[in-house]
Amino acid sequence: MNGDQLMAKLLKKEGTEWISCFPAQTLIEACSQEGIRPYLCRQERAGVNMADAYSRIHNGNKIGVFTMQHGPGAENAFGGVAQAFADNVPVLLIPGGSTADRVGVHPGFDAVPNYQHITKWAGRIETVERIPEMVSRAFTHLKHGRPGPVLLELPGDVGHAEVPENIEEYEPVKVYKSYAVSEDVRDIVTALLKADKPIIVAGQGTLYAEAWDELIELAELINVPVMTSLAGKSAFPEDHPLALGTGGNTGTLMVDRFLQTTDFVLGIGTSFATSNFTAPMPPGVTKAQITNTPEDLNRDNRIQYGAVGDARLVIQQLIEESKSQLGEHGRGDVNGVKDEISTIKDEFMKEWGPRLNSDETPMSPYRVFKEMMTAIDPRECIVTHDSGYPRNQIVPFWPALKPRSYIGWGKSTQLGYGLGLALGAKIADPDRTPINVMGDAAFGMAGLDIETAARSELGTITVVLNNGVMTHYYDHFPHATENFRSNELGGQYADTAKSLGAYGERVTTPDEIGPAMKRAKQAADNGQPALIEMISKEEETISDYGR
Repeated sequence: MNGDQLMAKLLKKEGTEWISCFPAQTLIEACSQEGIRPYLCRQERAGVNMADAYSRIHNGNKIGVFTMQHGPGAENAFGGVAQAFADNVPVLLIPGGSTADRVGVHPGFDAVPNYQHITKWAGRIETVERIPEMVSRAFTHLKHGRPGPVLLELPGDVGHAEVPENIEEYEPVKVYKSYAVSEDVRDIVTALLKADKPIIVAGQGTLYAEAWDELIELAELINVPVMTSLAGKSAFPEDHPLALGTGGNTGTLMVDRFLQTTDFVLGIGTSFATSNFTAPMPPGVTKAQITNTPEDLNRDNRIQYGAVGDARLVIQQLIEESKSQLGEHGRGDVNGVKDEISTIKDEFMKEWGPRLNSDETPMSPYRVFKEMMTAIDPRECIVTHDSGYPRNQIVPFWPALKPRSYIGWGKSTQLGYGLGLALGAKIADPDRTPINVMGDAAFGMAGLDIETAARSELGTITVVLNNGVMTHYYDHFPHATENFRSNELGGQYADTAKSLGAYGERVTTPDEIGPAMKRAKQAADNGQPALIEMISKEEETISDYGR
């Protein structure tokens, strides 16, 4: 047995069922022989994105793995890893590496030092005897604390080396979780119950902790409305009477109104990071934060109360403490919160109704979204957006009704990210249909991996909003736009998809959207990816309340 084969066996012990990959990398063959299916992508970044979605959908209980060639493979994967790092996603990256006598020699690319700023931990396996130790260290980092990508380089000479007979027996990494200090929990609940208009901000830590049932129980017990961060979207059902929806680069009117009037914000599983893709927290308002990452406390927002621990376990503590202060049945609808949410939601939908119901052509993206959710049950989907206006437009209006039915992402903002996410989501949850909504610019970045989906029989749906331009970019370069049409793009994307083995259809009028989506769903159910090209208008209006 050589090092590659040992690595494959240890990955199998850690629960790895498949890897995304791009050759040349000898670990691919070793994994295939070990019963770990390789999914060969068309570009390295897409492979990282596939692994990323797999980890998300499984809430880090199963880890997506991507392996690539040393040198150019590691170089090309960099962007995907940077996105996973920004979004705090646990992904294991296994690049090949130079032999010991060539490490750090120009012009060779040395992955370990170059990846240290976009990974949680980066290490090199220097001898075949250290493979078990280093794999254990990698998975320990992946499964504890702040999630994030981990890089473990397997150099070619180590991968080909013979494994000694006395190699240590490998034990899979155990996951350890903690409750918070009971006094911290008591102080949070006491302050929250004294507040006149508290809200809960649920981040993606709530999803990784699989704390959605506990979150609903807590919100109902103390009658506090819940908004989610962009990455936390789907942590709380958006059809719940206490749901405010999502707040990110764009958000709902409900989120904005309650952030304007709240006097207490309880963040659960959120870093409270300040970025273009998070709703600004109101200044001068009392804040409490529950996190498993102590370094996030007081980082961008000063907090008055804090608790460090696993989100699910700490919410259980909050529930018990709330019952001890309020009684088993909690409190009723204090200050008519549910009615207030309902009234604001009616106002919100009335304002946006003309766009959601527009019959204009080229079509409004908002009408596209409405027809999509009418044609396909959002509970049966895993929806994700791409960067730019598709994300800004769909996030406030697509209803996330089940955990991990939506993959929200931001922090970094790479075009083309959504397609790889859809492929990885399909592998993670074959019974649901991933739908990625992207613009024509994003398709140009990643579109060839439609062929990966076709070859691998991954039934996904890609919706391309084709308006022929990069929306609003004329402001960035007006002279170039006027004289050289620099903001314009072109292509027949449905035809491109057909040439890659997918089902493709071009839609030009609103009445065609629903039937086309149903045909796409039928193709996806049969294992064929589908691409629906929606000929849409350049829509610059977004729901950016509060920003």
